[in-house]
Amino acid sequence: MTQPDTGARESGGREQGSRAAWDAGPLAGHTESGPGHPQQAGRTAGGPHADEAGDLPPGQYVPRTLPVLHYGPVPAFNSQTWDLRIFGATESGEEALLSWDDIGELPAAEVTADFHCVTKFTVPGLRWSGVLAADLLCAFPPAATVTHVMTWADFGYSANVRIGDFAAEDTILATHCDGEPLTPEHGFPLRLIVPSLYAWKSVKWVRAIEYMTVDRRGFWEERGYHNVADPWREQRYSYQEVDGDGPPL
Repeated sequence: MTQPDTGARESGGREQGSRAAWDAGPLAGHTESGPGHPQQAGRTAGGPHADEAGDLPPGQYVPRTLPVLHYGPVPAFNSQTWDLRIFGATESGEEALLSWDDIGELPAAEVTADFHCVTKFTVPGLRWSGVLAADLLCAFPPAATVTHVMTWADFGYSANVRIGDFAAEDTILATHCDGEPLTPEHGFPLRLIVPSLYAWKSVKWVRAIEYMTVDRRGFWEERGYHNVADPWREQRYSYQEVDGDGPPL
């Protein structure tokens, strides 16, 4: 896979769109800070299972703490050089490049949701603060033909999700967890949280958002993990896929 130029560093007039454009269609209703970045009060959204105490997906258990799992090193962060690239099939045909200050100016929100890992743990009721993915879509609209979003991290890690999962009301680009800034090990400064899917889709250290008109597998999806990753259907591995779940391996 070709890695986009996200500006990863190993050392150290927006148009408002309608959210209905991404909530409609066959994907609708699908179920599965850094220094100087203020924690702002915002509206709260919740996933379909956020308030169901003890209701876990099949095969999951509740650990004592939120484990740290990731592939590759923890990147360094510099608020003066960090940026977030939005590219691919944008509505305008142009790319956007957001600074860390730009992220702080986007509408702030909070989501309380369970966190499901494919390694079989679930941490219930985590409170994530940041920018709703749906608000990012409104600020930087994709083309009408977009079906999937690839989220890219430092060092080339990536994960693909359907546009309906990315636009869900509880999908958030998080800067904080439970009122505290994310730690570097948990994705500081910016982490995508997709509560409806297994957590490898919740990319740490986000550096780019790619709008796609054709599905393409991300890092773990190319290495045997399920392309969709719905924990309520135990979609863990690619051998479980049926027609329509993803492109050929």
